Amino acid sequence: MYTQENGFYIAHGPNGPISILGNMANRHGLIAGATGTGKTVTLQVIAESFCKAGVPCFMADMKGDLSGVSQPGQMSRFIEKRLPEFGMKQEDLTFEGCPVRFYDVFGEQGIPMRSTIGEMGPDLMGRILGLNDTQTGVLNILYRILDEKGILLDDVKDLRSALDWLSKHAKEYTTQYGNVAPASIGAIQRALLHLDNQGADKFFGIPSFDIQDLMDTRDGKGVLSVLAADKLMLQPKLYSTFLLWLLSELYSTLPEVGDLEKPKLVFFFDEAHMLFEDTSKALTDKIEQVIRLIRSKGVGIFFISQLPTDIPDVILGQLGNRVQHALRAYTPRDQKAVKVAAETFRANPDFKTEDAILELETGEALVSFLDEKGAPSVVERAKILFPLSQIGAITEGQRLDIMNANRDINNKYKEAEDRESVFEVFSREAEAEAQAAEEAAASKEAEKEEKAKKKEKGFWDKVWKSVVTALTGTLATILGKTVSDAVTGKKGKNTSVKDAAGRAVKNATTAATRQIVRDVLGNVVKGK
Repeated sequence: MYTQENGFYIAHGPNGPISILGNMANRHGLIAGATGTGKTVTLQVIAESFCKAGVPCFMADMKGDLSGVSQPGQMSRFIEKRLPEFGMKQEDLTFEGCPVRFYDVFGEQGIPMRSTIGEMGPDLMGRILGLNDTQTGVLNILYRILDEKGILLDDVKDLRSALDWLSKHAKEYTTQYGNVAPASIGAIQRALLHLDNQGADKFFGIPSFDIQDLMDTRDGKGVLSVLAADKLMLQPKLYSTFLLWLLSELYSTLPEVGDLEKPKLVFFFDEAHMLFEDTSKALTDKIEQVIRLIRSKGVGIFFISQLPTDIPDVILGQLGNRVQHALRAYTPRDQKAVKVAAETFRANPDFKTEDAILELETGEALVSFLDEKGAPSVVERAKILFPLSQIGAITEGQRLDIMNANRDINNKYKEAEDRESVFEVFSREAEAEAQAAEEAAASKEAEKEEKAKKKEKGFWDKVWKSVVTALTGTLATILGKTVSDAVTGKKGKNTSVKDAAGRAVKNATTAATRQIVRDVLGNVVKGK
């Protein structure tokens, strides 16, 4: 449906075909409308038109409906009724599917898409974990320290290990980076546990997804990368932060190309309001910057949401290509949203925009695309084209066949790897520290035992010295007295020279015996 003159044919109005100009397709767009008014089909029509022109697209599939873009459509009463309105005939139609790759963050319904925690960055990780500014600041400190050490941060166990390490070494970095409170680290660990329980371990890791794989073409057609998001939607912050990471990677990776004849890639962000819920001003400013500048990389972004008011004004003002489906005005808030939506269009004198938004039928929309000068065209009430691919979900067997057909890229990402990163590095450091502590404790114990031995030896040396001195003195006294008595002939009451000599011999024998005992005991103590 794409032609060089008319651009990407999307809708048909009172004055004929309405197209998105190729060189304006990277100026971003908005598809809005209440549930059930045809937003998903409009997304499919736009993506299909880009595909046929050789422009690859990335889109999130919330309910599985977009998987049908991979299969040929078929004639229906609805299409048959629309043909005259579009100036077409049945023989002019060729129903066909588009080349598709299915992706899944959890690796269940498509090719796994992973990112490392290091690549995600502390601010995006803080958003996923629901951290406050102080806790996010601690993550920034941790990332900075790891960068300085040249240590990779890949998966959940890495971050858990790094936080444990930081809690033990926080005082070493207080002067340089500021205080790291144990309470903040504890809060991050708890948030990380909650995220891990939701399956984040399957998303964070390597091999990390290569953005260039979104840019492929096949047989002249752009490959449509369809992300299975039904399970991911249950974790809104993970979903929106993951898509924001993809945009950031595209922005930082792709070269500047300016306005091309047609974009290099078109990115569809469904349920766009999730991107801006509970988002700090700093992160909103970052999103606005990426959206504003990424168009110079040849990337166009379409936000899909129920209300234009779901998107901040500063970003809404950059969405030049608009498709507005019907809105309902049941409440004052709804009525205000209708008025705001009407005011974002360039008025058409043929009808009142605010009234038309409430009257639109399914498959009908208010359409305004940028003209050759980049200015919004006058809004038109138009009917969106029908896709030539299947509307609705495919079977599990068809999905499996497509995954098997993409075997090369599937094998590239199928098996998770575990290279040397924080966990391995800090585990080795912990083992080395534990071994060093064990050796230091053993050395201290040995030194303590040596001191005890020396002390004990000194004690027994003193004891034996005292014993020897006492025995020697006693023996000298006895011998001296006995000899003196013998020489002088002095006799006691029951004493004689013979008796004295006997006692001397006895005492000498006893002393000799004690000397033998002392020598034996001395040898025992020395051996001890």
